[in-house]
Amino acid sequence: QDFNELRALCLSQGLLFEDATFPAHVSSIGSHLLPEEKLQRIQWKRPTELQTHPHLIVDGVSRFDIMQGEIGDCWMLAALGSLTMQKRFLGNVLPKDQGFQDNYAGIFHFRFWQYGEWVDVVIDDRLPFLNGRYLSVHPRTSNEFWPSLLEKAYAKLRGSYQNLHGGYLSDALVDFTGGVQVQFSLKDPPPDLEEILKAADKSQCLMGCSTSSKSRRNIELRNGIVQGHAYTVTGAVKIHYNNGWKHIIRIWNPWGHGEWKGPWSDDSPQWDYVEPHVREEFLRNKDDGEFWMSCKNFQEQFSWLYICNSTP
Repeated sequence: QDFNELRALCLSQGLLFEDATFPAHVSSIGSHLLPEEKLQRIQWKRPTELQTHPHLIVDGVSRFDIMQGEIGDCWMLAALGSLTMQKRFLGNVLPKDQGFQDNYAGIFHFRFWQYGEWVDVVIDDRLPFLNGRYLSVHPRTSNEFWPSLLEKAYAKLRGSYQNLHGGYLSDALVDFTGGVQVQFSLKDPPPDLEEILKAADKSQCLMGCSTSSKSRRNIELRNGIVQGHAYTVTGAVKIHYNNGWKHIIRIWNPWGHGEWKGPWSDDSPQWDYVEPHVREEFLRNKDDGEFWMSCKNFQEQFSWLYICNSTP
């Protein structure tokens, strides 16, 4: 589908785009995602019906705009969280020639890397709601719609929202960059893991990690870590601590809340032994799903680390 052609046609006819190839219908959700009676209750709404002044982006694109919904697509949202931090990749996926202000016709498009080329995916902006709540990812700022629309385009690429329910973080990282990804088992980590993380952070790689799902998925442990879940790695630094040096790693949960409660977490006493200007720079004490932890705890709590960049 040609985005510019379709938008021009809708504007000339004074119509809002309705995408026949990914319709506002149960088929786009997938027949096994929800029980039949819930599927029947799904309503589709455009952002213009939800907000008087909807925007595609408010104050830039950030991982903190994202809050995971009912669908188990943490693998895709963890990759997306990392993408928001690397603007050189973001422009490929999220084209700037669209919005709710100029030339709005209910049509949007996003790009994903598939089998060696960038594929342009066109969607209409009707989003699925169940009992008045977003079925899928919802924005932290109520009038900002890029996360929900990008997720819908990715669901279309994959065939349905149901096909986002469970997947591989490594696939999503490649789909958002066209890059090369490598994964490390944290049960048998390379000896220089701390240096690898620091180098990857410095090289502006996209990074994610996941916990094992031996038991049921999405079980939150008492220490705040969720089992069978994907996270974004958002930083790796070496800081002066207690007359020595400490490697710590920053991690973000796509739920938008739910954080590690152990050493180096937001309220932990470790931060009292760090120079005030370092604490000021790195500690953001908010319930936003992001937290720090030591490299040792990282290896104990997570099972895989994923790193992706445009070249090896």
